[in-house]
Amino acid sequence: MEEISTEMQQCIDECLACHQSCLGMAMRHCLPTGGRHTEPGHFRLMLACAQMCHTAAQMMLIGVPHHRHVCADCASICRQCADSCDALDGMDGCAAMCRRCADACERMAS
Repeated sequence: MEEISTEMQQCIDECLACHQSCLGMAMRHCLPTGGRHTEPGHFRLMLACAQMCHTAAQMMLIGVPHHRHVCADCASICRQCADSCDALDGMDGCAAMCRRCADACERMAS
């Protein structure tokens, strides 16, 4: 069995944490808050970010070289999600998590 590098494991961990953060915040913060928090562009971006992070983690765990492309896309979506979260109250933690994940994914993509 091929070992997972420390850097890849850190990226997997960041992706799974970001998945949990975005999905959890969307369901437990944005939906109850309403207003701008549930505008379609922001809400869809949060769900897309959660899904992309989960997919990136899966691709790294599977061990296919395609994970580099998925990680590059994940980093881009995470940055967009972070910027969207920055514009809303109570989303600082989610934005920070998205940026940590984006940084880790960018390292894996290169």
